[in-house]
Amino acid sequence: MRRRTYITSGIVSATGLLAGCSNGSGESESVTESSSSYTVSMEPMGPVTFEEPPEDWVALLPSYADMGMALDAGQTLGIQLPYRYATEYYEELPGVEYDPDAVTTLYQDGVDKELFYEMDADVHFMEPNQLLNWYDWDDRDIQEVKENIGPFFGNFIRRRSDDWHDYPYYSLYEAFEKIAQVFGREQRYQQFASFHEEFLTDLREQLPETTPEAALLYPADETPETFYPYQLYDGGVGKKHWRDLRLRDAFEGTDVGHYSGNTSLKVDFETLLDIDPDVLLVRGQVEKDQATFEESIVEPMRNNPVASELTAVQNDAVYRGGYLDQGPIINLFQTEAAAQRIYSDVFSDETLFDRQRVADIINGDG
Repeated sequence: MRRRTYITSGIVSATGLLAGCSNGSGESESVTESSSSYTVSMEPMGPVTFEEPPEDWVALLPSYADMGMALDAGQTLGIQLPYRYATEYYEELPGVEYDPDAVTTLYQDGVDKELFYEMDADVHFMEPNQLLNWYDWDDRDIQEVKENIGPFFGNFIRRRSDDWHDYPYYSLYEAFEKIAQVFGREQRYQQFASFHEEFLTDLREQLPETTPEAALLYPADETPETFYPYQLYDGGVGKKHWRDLRLRDAFEGTDVGHYSGNTSLKVDFETLLDIDPDVLLVRGQVEKDQATFEESIVEPMRNNPVASELTAVQNDAVYRGGYLDQGPIINLFQTEAAAQRIYSDVFSDETLFDRQRVADIINGDG
């Protein structure tokens, strides 16, 4: 897609920057739409018009990178932090390949605008407000990348607790459908969506009538005795698999808040014991194998006089909380793993979905 031309309209930032095209001098410049162009709309960018499906693209977060993989549209040119991207799951899908050496790490003590010039992507699957609020970009940076490189297209769907996100959110599959429209691969999206629904229907038919109460936590200490609490039912994509398995939120109906960057909001073992969840889900453990997780998280709980009284600790129901960001492929694997751990008396360690069928959908053979 060299050199790309696009048309955008709408607002791209919290400060009201208009998403238009410019000739570099600040004056508006009209762009002629070809008969083959098409427009896809997504908040907060508004409509974005493409002349053709993008060839080279970059996603800040793994959710959107995974969507591109699911559509067999190639792989992202970069990613915020590689260790947060569950690319090991691709190895279980025949014919699906991912090359980590070809991916730029975007977060390097911030996200440098010059990396965007080096990648030279046709489209940036990320929300501009993430760059404005997380990495101290300003409206001029956003406009410069749009004009000189390519448009932004994305919505921060991981969680729904950021004050700056005052416009509509999307579910995982609503966002996935938008990305499929950008690539012109709606049929593949429909196949994936149908498979996902079949998978969930089968799982839910086997769930017990009463599901466990779970507390989702992020350690606030190295050998944790305090944690940041998360609500399961705020609608964010990052907790979709727990909701799909109908876990009950242990914090619902309590005065425990929801962590969204406020480091003073913590719960200790005494608070957890008052609530006494059936299950503890501990985030931030994706770089650890099970043995290391047991050694660094579970064993200290067993040895703590208060934590050892927790039902979840006594019943060996302390689990890793999984990846924060998930697209359609990663979500299938995370849901399967969660079902096998939490409902081990129902689901065996055998695979719960057909890898070959998923690979066939991705590869266009489904």
